[in-house]
Amino acid sequence: MIPNDPQITPDLIAAHNLNEDEYQKILDLIGREPSFTELGIFSAMWNEHCSYKSSKKWLRTLPTTGPRVLQGPGENAGVVDIGDGQAVVFKMESHNHPSFIEPYQGAATGVGGILRDVFTMGARPIAAMNALRFGSPDHEKTRHLVSGVVAGVGGYGNSFGVPTVGGEVEFNSRYDGNILVNAFAAGLADADKIFLSEAKGVGLPVVYLGAKTGRDGVGGATMASAEFGDDIDEKRPTVQVGDPFTEKRLLEACLELMKTGAVIAIQDMGAAGLTCSAVEMGAKGDLGIELDLDKVPVREDHMTAYEMMLSESQERMLMVLHPEKEPEARAVFEKWELDFATVGHTTDDLRFRVIWQGTEVANLPIKELGDEAPEYDRPWVEPKSKAPLSGALPETDVADALLKIIGSPNMASRRWVWEQYDTLIQGNSLVLPGGDAGVVRVDGHETKALAFSSDVNPRYCEADPFEGGKQAVAECWRNITATGAEPLAATDNLNFGNPEKPEIMGQFVHAIKGIGEACRALGFSIVSGNVSLYNETNGVGILPTPTIAGVGLIPDRAKLARIAFGGEGEEIFLIGAPPLWGTHLGQSRYLEIIHNRNDGPPPSVALDLELKTGNFVRTLIREGVTHTVHDCSDGGLAVALAEMAMASGIGAIIETPLGDELAEAFFGEDQARYVISVGALSADEDLDGLLNRAREAGVPMVHIGTTAGDTLKLGHARAVSVRDLKTAHESWFPSYMGASGLN
Repeated sequence: MIPNDPQITPDLIAAHNLNEDEYQKILDLIGREPSFTELGIFSAMWNEHCSYKSSKKWLRTLPTTGPRVLQGPGENAGVVDIGDGQAVVFKMESHNHPSFIEPYQGAATGVGGILRDVFTMGARPIAAMNALRFGSPDHEKTRHLVSGVVAGVGGYGNSFGVPTVGGEVEFNSRYDGNILVNAFAAGLADADKIFLSEAKGVGLPVVYLGAKTGRDGVGGATMASAEFGDDIDEKRPTVQVGDPFTEKRLLEACLELMKTGAVIAIQDMGAAGLTCSAVEMGAKGDLGIELDLDKVPVREDHMTAYEMMLSESQERMLMVLHPEKEPEARAVFEKWELDFATVGHTTDDLRFRVIWQGTEVANLPIKELGDEAPEYDRPWVEPKSKAPLSGALPETDVADALLKIIGSPNMASRRWVWEQYDTLIQGNSLVLPGGDAGVVRVDGHETKALAFSSDVNPRYCEADPFEGGKQAVAECWRNITATGAEPLAATDNLNFGNPEKPEIMGQFVHAIKGIGEACRALGFSIVSGNVSLYNETNGVGILPTPTIAGVGLIPDRAKLARIAFGGEGEEIFLIGAPPLWGTHLGQSRYLEIIHNRNDGPPPSVALDLELKTGNFVRTLIREGVTHTVHDCSDGGLAVALAEMAMASGIGAIIETPLGDELAEAFFGEDQARYVISVGALSADEDLDGLLNRAREAGVPMVHIGTTAGDTLKLGHARAVSVRDLKTAHESWFPSYMGASGLN
């Protein structure tokens, strides 16, 4: 036993989130009782957040390869070829528990962590997004959490210097005790200069880079792998503290160092800090690692080996370097006023050794720390199907319903949020938040641009996890397509409750099956991602929320499509729907907001129609037939038309749909649909010719109206001025946040 180590007791083991069987596996693996530091190392490496022990079986079923995929899951981020010797590097990751405990720092360090995942691969970050989910607006904590999280996202991203180009904000009482903060980042790199984490060579220096190590975040990954209880506030010390200005210097130093040829392997110190980074680098390279903690730069006195190994202090990297280039590497980091310390070396014995104050406090089999982590085939039950909608809905005025829907908490403008983010820094943003997808030009290239979107409908996922998983992928693919981009690949952030509950595991399994089916059908591989489980407080779980973020390539940004009507007198078409326009009200915003109901099944997702419709719409954009495209999603056709009108200030006259079911026609949330507007067509292609093209492509398409004036008239409903639409849409968020007295 190491001097001053606490005694290993059942309570101490449980406090490290290890069960009896897992602890017995540790004993069998190493043949003795672990030291306190070793117990912490096992806890870090075998927790849910780092080992994916409940999800690995199902993650393996997802498609992860493709003609453009250069690097799939298993590294810091995914890498996809965009031609001309360039690649886009991207990933999404959660910082849910820390953001609930300490909203500003939790969100800020979530942004910092995902940016490091990207530039660790050798890419310069060019875009960020975030998907945020909060509790009910009238919950006592919600305004405080919204204010803190938004400030944290903006404070870190703005200071670091990356534009936030898109994302989501949603409210639901199921997130009252466990909010979600999912952060996405993407960067550009040379396709032949991607840096990986696999260590190579024996006796090579292991170098610590960046900021000093403190006690912030000790045990953070373990905390993120457990449910919350009444002791939430006691977990505040497990939240990291970020410094975006140090991270900016770290970015520049790393990219400069990479150009020298000194770097053999590099790993961000994220979850589980020094432990996870060192173990992963060594294990991937079939090498051992020996660390001397006395050489680790620290900012606090009397730190123990346990604290140093589990600290999640931010803005730190671990590298294996060519020894002859070590002086050159040191000079780079000293120039940027960052710590550079050789803290260990690679070995050939596959052991992970940790020395502290001259004493060996850990000596473990390095590959087994990762490869032998527990893997569970959790029991699961089939999710129950929702019964069809029953009973007639009371008649409502379409115009009044539209105004109420677009002014409601979940459908109102998010301008209050994204205006706190720097959306224009770097000078490459072409489409700002508020459209279908954010678009950033590829700096240095004459025509190319990249489109980014993040999507999921948790209500759909709870009602039918399989269809909800399909829909999350399809909507992301659709939003990217609506700009004219070719969807390339996706990253996922799978947020669920306690996987030890068979009904929750059933949600997870079916969502994965739906995601996989949609990704295969649409050629939209998952190249990176994150699983966040145990999102529960006192037994109340979140809505199943498998967020999908995707990237698309626009070859010619001059033909970029936006959601704003292009002018008066344009013809409006609905593509992807039969003449009935909309039919499905189950789980719709109309049902929820107007009738206070959350029943029925979600809309089904016909993936063959999604593919045909999206490809047809993309062809029209690239041929210059249309520059105005918007997908139909939450709120259906009426909301899509209102958003197009508000974005342009131009109204529209929409025909009365066939039949008497105006609510279904205008508010139904049927999938695979786009609204486009078309101005002057070429002499050899009139409107009938365009409809014939759609018919030949096997894509439903119907003419529904014309842009005109400054009002939106939906069928025989009264006309609503675009100004009134904007007032309703823009008012809720600033009014809500202003009432809190928070700036």
